[in-house]
Amino acid sequence: MSVHRADSLGGRAAIVGIGATEFSKDSGRSELKLAVEAVRAALDDAGLTPADVDGLVTFTMDTSPEITVAQAAGMGDLSFFSRIHYGGGAACATVQQAALAVASGVADVVVCYRAFNERSGRRFGSGVQHREPTAEGTALGWNLPFGLLTPASWVAMAAQRYLHTYSLTPEAFGHVAVTDRRHAARNPAAYFYEKPITLADHAASRWIVEPLRLLDCCQETDGGQAIVVTGAERARDLPRPPAVIIAAAQGAGRAQEQMTSFYRDGLTGLPEMDVVARQLWRTSGLAPADIDVGILYDHFTPFVLMQLEEFGFCGPGEAAAFVADDALPLNTHGGQLGEAYLHGMNGIAEGVRQIRGTSVNQIPGAARTLVTAGTGVPTSGLILGTDGG
Repeated sequence: MSVHRADSLGGRAAIVGIGATEFSKDSGRSELKLAVEAVRAALDDAGLTPADVDGLVTFTMDTSPEITVAQAAGMGDLSFFSRIHYGGGAACATVQQAALAVASGVADVVVCYRAFNERSGRRFGSGVQHREPTAEGTALGWNLPFGLLTPASWVAMAAQRYLHTYSLTPEAFGHVAVTDRRHAARNPAAYFYEKPITLADHAASRWIVEPLRLLDCCQETDGGQAIVVTGAERARDLPRPPAVIIAAAQGAGRAQEQMTSFYRDGLTGLPEMDVVARQLWRTSGLAPADIDVGILYDHFTPFVLMQLEEFGFCGPGEAAAFVADDALPLNTHGGQLGEAYLHGMNGIAEGVRQIRGTSVNQIPGAARTLVTAGTGVPTSGLILGTDGG
C-alpha cells in the first residue's frame, strides 16, 4: 500500500500552464464561461491549443461537465476525464490525477479546472440548507440540530479546543490573516490588493462563531482557474519553465468525516493532512527544511496552523509563533483570505509562479513549493520543483 511506501509518480509529469479569470464578487457570466476562459488562458500560457488536450479533471462540485467544457473550448477527442470529491480537498488531487494519466500514457495533455460564482451564485459559506438523503447527510445530521450549520461553526469546534489545549488566545489565528493580507496587498490580482491588515484589525473584526472572527474566514469569489499538466519530457520543449510534480498525495484519516470529525481521539490536529504529509515526504525524500515556500489551504486560519504542525515545520501548539516569525514564506499570493477563494486551485497556480520566478511576491531562489488542499475533509497535496528539482 502506498500509504506505507514511496510511490513512483514523482518527476514524471509537470505543470506547464496556468490561467485564470479575474477574481470578483459578481462575474456577470455563467460558470461554464468562466471555466472556458480559464482553460483557454492556461493553454495559451502553456503554448498549447485546445486540439492538444485529451484529458480533463475537475471537482464533483463543479457545474461545468468535462464534455461541455471540451466542446465549448474547441477540444477534440478525450481519452481521460475524472472528478474528485470532497470540495476544496480535491484541488491538488486534480493535478495528481492528471499526472497519473500522463505518466501511465492514458493521456498526453490534461487540463484541471475549477470555476464557480461562489459569491453571486451558490455561497458555500451559507452552510447546509438542503440535503438529499445520503450517508454524508446522515453524518451531518448528528451535528445540525445543535446549531452547527456552517463551515465556520464546524471549524470553530476544533479551533476552540486548539486554543484551550495550548493555552493560546484568538490572536494566534491573527498571524495567519495578517501574513496573507500583507502578500495580497502587493498582488494586483488579489481582491484585497493594497488592503493590508494588522493584528489590531483582526482583533476588532466581528465574531462569526467564537473563536473565529470575520478575518479568520476566507472570502467568497466568482472566478475560474485552470492548470495544464503534461509529461516531464514534453514539458521541457514548451515555452514556460515547467513546475515538476515531485510528489503528489491524497489522504483521509481514521474516523474521517467532512468537516465534522468530532469523535476522533483529539481535535487539535488534522490526521488527513498527516497522511498527505507522510506520503509527500516519503516519495520526495525531502523534509520541511527543504521547502522554500508553503501555499497552505486557508479557508479558516486555525487549520493553517494545524497544517504546519502536521507537516513538521514546528511542534504542536507552536505554529502561531512560527508564522509570526515568518519562518516560512506563506501564501505569497495572499491565499484564499486575501487573493481569492477558488477551492485552492489559485494556490497551485501560485506554487507554479514561485517555481517559474514570476510571483509578485517572489522568494529568491525558490526551487520547491509545498501546496495543500482543503482541510477538515479528505484532502491532497503537492510538492512542486524546478526541472530536475
